[in-house]
Amino acid sequence: MTKYAGKKAVISGGTHGMGLAVAQALVAAGAEVIVTGRDEANLAAARDLLGAGAHAVRCDVTDLAEIEALGGVVEERLGGVDFLFVNAGYAKLEPFELVTEAVYDRIFAVNTKGAYFTVQRLAPLLREGGAVVLTTSIAHHSGTAGMSAYAGAKAAVRSFSQVLAAELLPRGIRVNTVSPGFIKTPTMGVEASAEERAVFEKIGDEITPMKRHGSVEEISRAVLFLAFEATFTTGTEITVDGGLTEVLSLPAQ
Repeated sequence: MTKYAGKKAVISGGTHGMGLAVAQALVAAGAEVIVTGRDEANLAAARDLLGAGAHAVRCDVTDLAEIEALGGVVEERLGGVDFLFVNAGYAKLEPFELVTEAVYDRIFAVNTKGAYFTVQRLAPLLREGGAVVLTTSIAHHSGTAGMSAYAGAKAAVRSFSQVLAAELLPRGIRVNTVSPGFIKTPTMGVEASAEERAVFEKIGDEITPMKRHGSVEEISRAVLFLAFEATFTTGTEITVDGGLTEVLSLPAQ
């Protein structure tokens, strides 16, 4: 399959979960991809899985020096870029009275600062007519206990995307966001024990109108639609959550 032959993409947070699924789809269809992550084991696994069509590069998005270095790697290996997927994220679920300054700072450093400066550094490398997709979350759509810092960080990303869409419009670059609900990934998107994640997943399946979690492939299809098919769409958000934010699911009478 050569649907994306000649296309070049960068995926921050691309060594596992949703980012890796997008990378797999792109490479399988002929694109050349750089994926980033922090964990050396995940980087090595991504290299083995994705093969010659991809480069796995270590980058801590909380460190501006590493983001700058990533820009150099992208210039050297890809040159111009058609698509940037800003997906690196971090969540820890705690009541707001238990959130420490360290946890708050990490949540905003990864999700907000990292996203902002990744786009700033790589935007000059985007080709005219290219696309940026950022990962937000359904957490910023409503008040959910235990998600105060995370919801605020992702709300900021959503706001960034709208302003960046306006600022990059003269170059024909579209900027959109994808907002996942409960998606089956190795971590379920949160820092938690295996037992806590199992409970989190069970709750998600119960409250989601479609009564299941989503797959990384379902997120990938939405991301790639925004990246390459939605050519008259910018500044918007696609929610992929089984109806959780929009559909009221009542028990059968």
